[in-house]
Amino acid sequence: MDRTPVRHTVAEALPAQRSRIANGTATLLGGKDERSVYVRRLKEIIAEYVAERHDSLSAAQRSLIRRIAVLTIELEKLETRFAEDDSVGERTLDLYNRTAGNLGRLLERLGIKPPARAPLTIQGHLAAKRAEA
Repeated sequence: MDRTPVRHTVAEALPAQRSRIANGTATLLGGKDERSVYVRRLKEIIAEYVAERHDSLSAAQRSLIRRIAVLTIELEKLETRFAEDDSVGERTLDLYNRTAGNLGRLLERLGIKPPARAPLTIQGHLAAKRAEA
């Protein structure tokens, strides 16, 4: 009796055969301690974005959320440097600006856009100026 081995495609791989990231037991590849501050913050951000999306997420959307979380953490680290070190230069500010722009584009790809503001009329502008004074 000839037995043909059962072969699974990538899409139907058993959970034990999937990577630790894919089956949900790890957040990062490699030996990174999953209890580190970085990984805990990464998990928090990912959970926030997943909770906002009540529909089921595609693999592409999950990938975008992971990248968004990493960029968010890196921006937070740069913001801490700005607050603590007065000597932070133009290159760091440029990096911050480019990273923030990339984060914005990823958020748009995920479908998260800033709320639209109504165009300001002259009367609205004058009223706002009077309220400031």
